[in-house]
Amino acid sequence: MIRDVMTRGVSTVSPDTPIKEIADMMAHQCLSGVAVIGVRGDALGFISELDIVKVLHKPDLKQLTAEDVMSSLLLAIAPDATLGRAAKIMGEEHIHRLLILSEKGVGASQRPVGILSTSDIVREVAKAG
Repeated sequence: MIRDVMTRGVSTVSPDTPIKEIADMMAHQCLSGVAVIGVRGDALGFISELDIVKVLHKPDLKQLTAEDVMSSLLLAIAPDATLGRAAKIMGEEHIHRLLILSEKGVGASQRPVGILSTSDIVREVAKAG
């Protein structure tokens, strides 16, 4: 199950967080992405390193916020899903990570509880040897 392999805890920012602050956070904490969450803790989007790279040419870079650059096409999966299901989604959608959202009926649902990356899956396959 995904909950056994995912990276627990998700670094998060609010929609109004400046891009410079997000880049600093990602650089200093060695993060490849952060979740953007609303006031109730629900996931609104995700910002990857590539999302930041894509806006570097913009003249108003210093005014951009998380909401301006986040990907709102949020692909997520529940912690009780299988690695096979996660791998299928990643392959079909050509993405490198899935946000893991809390299960419905368990506390506050739809809140980010972890991230599953392709690297996590590869490590698990290597262990299964």
